[in-house]
Amino acid sequence: MASKKSGITQLRVGRLVKAHGLKGAIKLELYTDEPERRFVPGAAFSLQVPTTSPWHGRKLILRELRWFNDVPVGFFEDVVDRTAAETLVRAILWVDQDDAEELDPDTWYDHQLVGLAVMEGDRKLGEVVRVDHFPAQDLIVVNTDRGDVYVPFVKDIVPEVNVAAGTITVTPPGGLFDDNAEIADPNSNTERD
Repeated sequence: MASKKSGITQLRVGRLVKAHGLKGAIKLELYTDEPERRFVPGAAFSLQVPTTSPWHGRKLILRELRWFNDVPVGFFEDVVDRTAAETLVRAILWVDQDDAEELDPDTWYDHQLVGLAVMEGDRKLGEVVRVDHFPAQDLIVVNTDRGDVYVPFVKDIVPEVNVAAGTITVTPPGGLFDDNAEIADPNSNTERD
């Protein structure tokens, strides 16, 4: 997920989940594959909080990131006790995208995929509206004439992504995008062989 702010692309990298302890620590939910690079002492995060929050318009500076029982816990400047930490619960953390950053050839940010045409050969099937992340695999949500289709984002089904051309090539299994696929009606009296 990305956001445009004054022409700068920002990447959502985490969410503050819950106060932890009495010294202002906060449990995090991470949305990045590289916490060791994004969550270093001194890292500055833009905050997505309600406009009524005392933190609205401020940056949050990380002092330290620790792991407790495989859960990341952050300590931030100006968050000195549990009361202050509780005012930040549910805040979303954003960082400015480094345009000079080199990505692996088969790596994309979600915002780069949204809006791409989904193609099977020369036939346009729809357009990517979002990417959902699940433990087993990611899904590309494709808006078609018949509604949204959830496509597993795996090499066998999505063999090519060409951001420059604005396309994603798919080789979907039968029934995933078929125009003549029927939706079963549980009230139907039709018997099956």
